[in-house]
Amino acid sequence: SGLLRRMNRDQIEGVLGHEIAHVANGDMVTMTLVQGVMNAFVMFFARVIAFAIGQNVKEESRRTTQFFVTFLLEIVLGILASMVVAFVSRMREFRADAGGARIAGRDKMIAALEGLRRSTELVETEHAALATLKISGRGGVLALFSTHPALEERIARLQRA
Repeated sequence: SGLLRRMNRDQIEGVLGHEIAHVANGDMVTMTLVQGVMNAFVMFFARVIAFAIGQNVKEESRRTTQFFVTFLLEIVLGILASMVVAFVSRMREFRADAGGARIAGRDKMIAALEGLRRSTELVETEHAALATLKISGRGGVLALFSTHPALEERIARLQRA
């Protein structure tokens, strides 16, 4: 409701176009499948590597070693997998922006993103519960874990298109 109060009709059409593009592109199903495949890879490779390492350990400590190696590898590989999932999500966002531009018009989609940028600047990030409401991407290494690209980058891509 806050966005509806802050955005004009053109901006709202841009947001709706973006969300309709997500639905039309099957993004929820795609992201669910990507996450599932990445989880399967994490579990498979963690166990294969732990098994290989366990073969070089004495028989009496093999199971314990394999358990801890599997545990550690699932954490490390899970972090790497989340970077892949976030990358795919960012690419889907760009695609939904382009779809929103086709549906509502490029100017309306750009206006919607600019309206979002102005709205996210109003959210206080000191409070952890409110920080989750920000839809902007993070900078630096943390950008690898962001599911949405920076609003500035999204706007620039649409302006170049």
